[in-house]
Amino acid sequence: MRGRICLAGVAALVVSGCAAQDPGPVAVPRAEPVVLDVPAASSGGACRLLDFAVIEEHTGERFDVAASSSRGDTHTCVVRAAQALLPEVALTVSATSIDVAGFTADVRPGGAREVSELGRAGYRRTASAADGHGPVAEVGWLAAEDRLATLRWTLPKGTTRAAVEQLAERLVGLAQTVDTRAL
Repeated sequence: MRGRICLAGVAALVVSGCAAQDPGPVAVPRAEPVVLDVPAASSGGACRLLDFAVIEEHTGERFDVAASSSRGDTHTCVVRAAQALLPEVALTVSATSIDVAGFTADVRPGGAREVSELGRAGYRRTASAADGHGPVAEVGWLAAEDRLATLRWTLPKGTTRAAVEQLAERLVGLAQTVDTRAL
């Protein structure tokens, strides 16, 4: 009997001793963030016409964030790198009834260079730096399926004029990959 009483006493001490201790929060190691390579097309709208790898192939710049917007028959996509505001690329595609003569007279900016191998009619131009950003390279074209498209690359401040001229040439190659019929 004495053994049972001792055993019961020891068990009571062990249980009460464990209950009195508050273990506190348990430290769990931080998990590494999961990085997903999401395609630009997942943003919808005009972003369905762009691909991050194709942009990088033609321009040498890697982008990983895309956002789209649509209003009526106009669809827009802006892509940029997650860690920087500039450079950014904006694609705008609108339905139009304009013809080649109207495009040349009314849409193509003065001083823009004609691009013959882009849609029914096309141009490329550069613009100087302005408030908050550096120079801009732009390619615009009248696509065969009655769509007006503009691809605009805005660079950070401090980018040289020679660099933006070279980029405008590469931007034509990127524009040639955009299939506006997919909208």
